[in-house]
Amino acid sequence: MALASPYWNPLLETMEPQRLRELQLKKFKQTLAWAYEHSAFHRSLYQQAGLAPQDVKSWDDVARVPKVDKALLKQAQAQAQEPFPYGSVLSLPLEEVAEFRQTSGTTGKPIYQADSWQDWEWWAECWCYILWSQGYRPSDRVFIPFGYNIFVAFWAGHYACEKIGCEVVPGGVLDTKARVLKVQELEATAMMGTPTYILNMARVARELGLDPAELTIERITCAGEPGASIPATKDRMQRAWGAKVFDHAGATEIGAWSFECREQPGALHVNQAMFLAEIEDLATGEIIEEPGRRGRLVITALDRQAQPCVRFDSQDIIEWDQGSCACGRTFRMIKGGVVGRADDITKVKGVLLSPAAIEEVVRGFAELSDDYEVVVQRVGDSEKITLKVELVPEATGSRESVEPALRDRLRLNTNLGYHLEFHPFGTLPRYEVKARRFKDLRDQH
Repeated sequence: MALASPYWNPLLETMEPQRLRELQLKKFKQTLAWAYEHSAFHRSLYQQAGLAPQDVKSWDDVARVPKVDKALLKQAQAQAQEPFPYGSVLSLPLEEVAEFRQTSGTTGKPIYQADSWQDWEWWAECWCYILWSQGYRPSDRVFIPFGYNIFVAFWAGHYACEKIGCEVVPGGVLDTKARVLKVQELEATAMMGTPTYILNMARVARELGLDPAELTIERITCAGEPGASIPATKDRMQRAWGAKVFDHAGATEIGAWSFECREQPGALHVNQAMFLAEIEDLATGEIIEEPGRRGRLVITALDRQAQPCVRFDSQDIIEWDQGSCACGRTFRMIKGGVVGRADDITKVKGVLLSPAAIEEVVRGFAELSDDYEVVVQRVGDSEKITLKVELVPEATGSRESVEPALRDRLRLNTNLGYHLEFHPFGTLPRYEVKARRFKDLRDQH
């Protein structure tokens, strides 16, 4: 790749949309046939639906292919079928599995994910699209403050950095203070992490007497939470570090499927060369093609073999963006990134509530700290939402002005009323990686 090019793969990233659609349909047919022929799980699923790979001839036929979700995958692996631990989902001989990962969900048994070496190269290639679009180049020294373990997280980002030619500094077993000091010591230029952890690192840097904005970090790539696509949270990170902050979306079962480029258009590019993303209406199941309507992401990884991802119901809520990006990529974009998850969006007092909407409000107040907590409870026959926040030390005396403004903005953004609790700075829970700020306790009543 020529260093001057803004594209990792100019041919695919600027391909005429109709040709790109033709390529996607061709690759979808190949992926479907592979899954049918090599995975007992997929073959049984399609046979039960009365569908064979040759039945898919056009785009209209794609929607006939049964969806797969986490519950189905867990069930297939829980049946303890050989080969252990992947069961009937595996599509290659066990001897060809080179990488083990598992999902990081908080409930129930995780999904075990197998990747062949070819799949792992594919993972790295997906990430190369992301990182190159965000300005990563061989001259970068990339610090990765991530506890390397069985979750995929930034593993593939690490290998993509090496593929691009960046120098990689793995911050695995270091604690947060040591990571901040290592960034300072080595003059790292780029970093990766969840929004929660990036803000936490900035806080620790200040506790060490360092201004993170005066360190050498120029770009930060986020994942794992929607924060980097929430303007108020992105702004906090960018101001804290004096760096550009970019979002991307991915999942263990899917791959790294979308990314924000250097133009920061308020949307994520879907890597249509390597994924087929469909948006399904939450109520009707209709496939949404036009911009402006939110729905659930159903996605296919077009080149993954060991454990195929065919029409996977991700539960991510997205909508197509109607604009094009100044970067020149022809990949379709999703407006505002992943705005929430279908299993996170809940009805409170008859109103649909997304935790991301609360985050946007709270992070918009400079007087409030990075940490907050939302608790939904049932009180008698009614429901109560409690929002716990902290004033930053320099705004200790501003509660009288902040409280009514916060209440009004929450009402405007979410159409709901809140019971506000102001806690002393530093007393709300701090999270190292992914935050668990939204707690629905109604079922415990």
